[in-house]
Amino acid sequence: MVVVYLLVALAIAFAIAAVVIGREARRMDAEPPKAVFDPDEAVEWVANHLPFEVSAVLSHDDVRRILAWNLQYFKLKGLSANGSTVYVTTPSIVQTSEAVAFVLDQAESEDADFSVEQVTAVLEAQFSYLEVIGAIGPAADPENL
Repeated sequence: MVVVYLLVALAIAFAIAAVVIGREARRMDAEPPKAVFDPDEAVEWVANHLPFEVSAVLSHDDVRRILAWNLQYFKLKGLSANGSTVYVTTPSIVQTSEAVAFVLDQAESEDADFSVEQVTAVLEAQFSYLEVIGAIGPAADPENL
């Protein structure tokens, strides 16, 4: 008789575990994965997606510096809490021309010589990277801003 009670208890425990695991699996499947900005991966990806005339001039260290300055810009705009995690953004919140101007100002303050075309190419490739990893959400509705 003890064996029967033990089997019934095991069956009940298994049923409860199956329900809980199934519910959590459905919940996790419904949520999109969180986008994580990895600086090393971003530098590699951006450098590989630059136009030839820009990639022939910029080193990976140059790309890293430009991306770091752009992350500072994101932080100033409230889109990054710690300078490396980029939260969901929309192109309407971050204007490329404003970001390029910020990066060029930072470069000038550190005596780095980058052209508008080089910075624009790097930032456009970075936005493409952010789209690929899912860090850029849909365009914001102007009525809800």
